[in-house]
Order: sequence, then structure tokens, then C-alpha cells
Amino acid sequence: MALLEVRDLRTRFHTPEGTVYAVNGISFDLAEGETLAVVGESGCGKSVSMLSIMQLIVIPPGEIETGQAFYRGIDLLTLSENEMQAVRGKEIGMIFQDPMTSLNPVLTIQKQLTEALLVHTPMSPGAAHDRAVTLLEWVGIPDAPDRVRDYPHQFSGGMRQRAMIAMSLALNPSILIADEPTTALDVTIQAQIVDLVVRMRDQMGMAIIWITHDLGVVAGLAERVIVMYAGYVVEEARVEEIYGDPQHPYTMVLLEALPRVDRRRSHTRLKSIPGAPPSLQVKPVGCPFAPRCEYAFDRCIQENPPLDFVGKDHKIACWYDVKTGGPR
Repeated sequence: MALLEVRDLRTRFHTPEGTVYAVNGISFDLAEGETLAVVGESGCGKSVSMLSIMQLIVIPPGEIETGQAFYRGIDLLTLSENEMQAVRGKEIGMIFQDPMTSLNPVLTIQKQLTEALLVHTPMSPGAAHDRAVTLLEWVGIPDAPDRVRDYPHQFSGGMRQRAMIAMSLALNPSILIADEPTTALDVTIQAQIVDLVVRMRDQMGMAIIWITHDLGVVAGLAERVIVMYAGYVVEEARVEEIYGDPQHPYTMVLLEALPRVDRRRSHTRLKSIPGAPPSLQVKPVGCPFAPRCEYAFDRCIQENPPLDFVGKDHKIACWYDVKTGGPR
């Protein structure tokens, strides 16, 4: 049985300008110890889907219209706020996108690290302090016994992200959701953060959901990849198949827009995706990628394809078969 099973998740936001169809019926599984990457361009519903699972959507204007999220057989979307408090941090940890806004600027790093420990465990304040120092040392913060008393503004961007990772790992969760944890960090620090999370995963045996728009990060990190577009899952496969045999036109152009250093592609221009993502305030009818797809035909405009198997562990949502060059 999967550690986490998400079924037909749909999240809406009701605004004065109209309803935003942010997540449109996504389903996926996460196995024990597995690393799953969720990729797609900004605004495709990656973060909203995970915040929905954690019941962190502000209601209203947000609404989880339908869906189930079974963690060890318990549907998280049916739990009360008090019950979810016991899950967040202890069972499922989360690294948020921007550590500067996620950390409280008026509380010390120690206060923010020890809060979950004091709430969820019988630790004394002294023991929680020692654990906080250990966590900072674990994630590579130098002079941790002194730096634990600092405020977030006294940390660099990379150090703040390391502190966020320490907070998310404080209670040894079974699942870690990393929401674009390398955004706004320079390339060297990005690589350090990825290496750190991989090391923590291997030491603790936890499963990871890594949300990103950067396919370059995914190759050496994930075992399986979900590609999202306009609130839908359009392709799901093992990472080697996503890179070696992509079958959805959106995944193909995403990869063609990725810089490569191998000789075969060295003189090839990077490909851009024409047009713009669809407005999520318009309820989708056909395939959401059809207006930007070079293979689109009449059925693509009229009917949204389901996510179906095209291989043992490979699913796509597309009416066109890129291998035969015709309708599926």
C-alpha cells in the first residue's frame, strides 16, 4: 500500500473577478522512501495541490471541492484542524518556498525550531534547545550553539533555507514536501541544498515530494516525475523515461527548453513554448495545452484527454501519439 494516495483533488478560489480553477482532479501515489518530483511552469497548481493536502488553503476564498488524500489509510482532507496539527510537522514536514517570509522575523531561530518539539514531544526546554543545536549542526550551520539565538535577518538566504529544512526534519517526518526550496538561491547554494536534502532522505528513510519548475534539478534527485499544466497532470513516469522517452508535447518542449552540455545538442537552439498559459478563471473544456501545441487537432479543442497508461509506469493525457505521428 502506498504511503500517500491522492485521488481526484480539485481546489478552487472564489474571487471577486470569478472562480479560479487552480487544481483540476489530480491523482497520484507516493511510496515509502520514494522521491517524487512535481514539475511545471509557475501557476500550474503544483504548490496549491500540496497546500490542499496539508489543509493550508485559506477557506474562503479557497475551497477543496473534491478529493481524498489517504496518509497511511487516513483521509487527511476529513480531519479537523486539531487532528491536522498532529500530522503537520510530525508526520508530514514542509519546506516552504521563501524562507524569509516563512520564518517569523521577530522570533529567534531557537524559538522557531523548539516550538514543534515542545508541542509534539514531552521534551523539556533544555532538551529542545540541545535538539535545535543538533539540527542546525546537522544541516551545516557553522557555530550552531551561538547562531541558534540569532534572528532570521542575521542568516544569509542559504542559511535561512537550511534552518527551514532543520525545522521540517525536527520530528523525523515520514514525508517531506519541499516547495521549490532552491528558488532565489544562487546555483552553488542550490546544489548544496539539493545535496543536503538527499543526504537527509538517505539517513532518515523518508519520502519526498519535490516541487519545482526546474527540470535540471530533477534528474539526479527524483525516482518518479509528475508533470503538471494548468491544474492537470499531463504526464507521469519514472525519471529516466521522462528524460529519455517523453510522450506528452508539453514535456517534450519543456525538455527542449533545457540547456544541455552533451555534444549531440551542443549546436541546437533552445526551444521556447509559443503563446501563454491559459487563464485559470475559465473552466477548461478541451486539452488546456492545445492552443500552444504543434500537434493539436479538433478533438484536442473539444475534449480533455484522461490520464492513461502508455507503458508499464508511464501515463500521459494526450489525444496525439508522438510515436506514430497520428491520433491515439
